[in-house]
Amino acid sequence: MKFLVLLGRIFYSAIFISSGIGHFTAGALQYAESQNVPNVEFLVPLSGALAVLGGISILLGYKARLGAWLIVLFLIPVTLMMHNFWDVQNPNERLIEHAMFMKNLSMLGGALLIAYWGAGPCSLCRRKKK
Repeated sequence: MKFLVLLGRIFYSAIFISSGIGHFTAGALQYAESQNVPNVEFLVPLSGALAVLGGISILLGYKARLGAWLIVLFLIPVTLMMHNFWDVQNPNERLIEHAMFMKNLSMLGGALLIAYWGAGPCSLCRRKKK
């Protein structure tokens, strides 16, 4: 059963690592600019770094509590700025943004659980303690 926690960390961290890498592209800067994000040249790569570093930390189970707080720091502004469904007029786009908002909210909950409980078994932190 302890491998289920490892599998959960792998699945959970995958979205942050893969999408975080995408924050270093011109397309990510353009999209953020279209969403009226200020200082895109600084904030988009910063958010990508938070996502990738937090995701890797959780994946490996090394300083996973800190990694989870990096994910929290990533998710709060991104969720509020990029998925503000309450400002979207088109009903179809509003549904998509609402779903994305709720997805991010659930990932925020997962990050808070990891911030509290840590990486669990099959992690580098546990291995180091033995």
